[in-house]
Amino acid sequence: MLAAAGMARMPARVMMALVGSPDEGYTAAELAERLGVSAAAVSGAVRYLISMRLIQRLSRPGDRRDRYDLVDDAWAGMVTSNAPLYAALATQMDRIAEENTDAPLSVARAREVADFLRYLTERMPGLVDEWRTQRG
Repeated sequence: MLAAAGMARMPARVMMALVGSPDEGYTAAELAERLGVSAAAVSGAVRYLISMRLIQRLSRPGDRRDRYDLVDDAWAGMVTSNAPLYAALATQMDRIAEENTDAPLSVARAREVADFLRYLTERMPGLVDEWRTQRG
């Protein structure tokens, strides 16, 4: 599902595996075994997900192996962290509209996308705040 939404396939698989992880998380080797993939594939996915602040590295006293688990509130964080991207895309769509004055359908399409992206930029953080408030 996450891959269908645009996330690269291996990070999406690792993220979904971590949704159902034990409380102490999974090691990279455990993730590789669970997913039936190489340690290198897991390593790249873990690096990406950590850089996106979606998962975290956990350490346990006496265990030299790192373990991984979802960051608390990772999903809401993922949604709100995209707000600046939506704003930048809206600006780019406005530029496209301004450069295509000879193509009114293209201009209308670009303006509609820009308006929608600005709407997301404005509403997504508020929706996440509302959701957090509802959860108490």
